[in-house]
Amino acid sequence: MDIGYAIRQRRYQERPHVTYSRIADRVVELGRLGQKTGKGWYRYEPGNRRPRPDPEIDQLIEAYRREIGLAPRAIEDEEIVQRCILALVNEGARILEEGIALRAGDVDVVYLNGYGFPPAKGGPMFYGGRLLGWPRVIARMEGFARNEHADPRFWQPAAWIRAQAQDGGRA
Repeated sequence: MDIGYAIRQRRYQERPHVTYSRIADRVVELGRLGQKTGKGWYRYEPGNRRPRPDPEIDQLIEAYRREIGLAPRAIEDEEIVQRCILALVNEGARILEEGIALRAGDVDVVYLNGYGFPPAKGGPMFYGGRLLGWPRVIARMEGFARNEHADPRFWQPAAWIRAQAQDGGRA
């Protein structure tokens, strides 16, 4: 947890325009470093690596929600999946724009073989282009950007995605 904390501190300096949740920082600042201190996101009993829920974390999260004015809401499984995958799709599109990868399929091969993306979904770029369709990808991302606590720059569809949508919607 302390390594993640150090990385986040650098990111705050490198990308000051990005909005980050500060909950993980607060956990670390309370000295909760995981198993090595017996507390992190969970409690750990001495000699037992099994995580146990900790009401202090629930209280910390609730206090942070109040501080930033965030009301909890039910989130459907589909929205969770789409937020995760569409973030990958957008990053894949940026990789294509930067010339790091030549084709969308190249991005998919990396995710399928290197990161364990579900083969039945064909990779994030295939999922975005063929299963959802680029216009729907854009609409979903723009919807995520309108959330009052979202970072709209994060959910700005890459130009490559917009170009695919104009070329017929399914690539």
